[in-house]
Formats: sequence, C-alpha cells, structure tokens
Amino acid sequence: MRWTSVLLAAALIVSLAPAADAQQQRADEQSDIRRDVRNGNVRSLREIEARVLPTKRGMQYLGPEYDPTAMAYRLKFIQGGHVVFVDVDARTGQILGESR
Repeated sequence: MRWTSVLLAAALIVSLAPAADAQQQRADEQSDIRRDVRNGNVRSLREIEARVLPTKRGMQYLGPEYDPTAMAYRLKFIQGGHVVFVDVDARTGQILGESR
C-alpha cells in the first residue's frame, strides 16, 4: 500500500511538470517583453496590436507570443477554421509575414 501511494505521488508530480514548465516559460517571456519595452528596444504589445488588428478584419484574434531573440511578436488568429500566424517586427511594428 505504501509503495502504491509513493508511485501515485510521483506520477502526479511528473504529470504536473509540463504545466509548471509552460507557466515558467510564459513568465520568462513576459519578463523579456517588459525589459525590452522599458529599454526602448521594442514597441509595447498594445501598440503592435493597435497597428495589426485593424488589418485583420474577419479574423478572430487568439493572442500573442514574443520571441526575444528575434525581437518579434507572433500574433495568432483563426479564420474559417484555419490558424493564421502574423509575425511582426517588435522594433518597428512592421508585419514580417503571415503563415497558415
């Protein structure tokens, strides 16, 4: 019985690890964005969204990701059952590309 409890506890910990990793990744991403905006290296997400969202009428906006290495935002949309990614230069706000 005791070993069963230990194994169940270990399985629970292992199953929670990916969720904790994803949370840490989001926290790190937010920290990177705040640092880059504060240093004047990139535009804020609000400014990027204000420029890009009006150009994507008819698409449902799902949310952003930030790549600090590329200094780019990836905005995720859905339209007609297809996911559309819009890559935006975080420094200039220029759309770099769109992929489906």
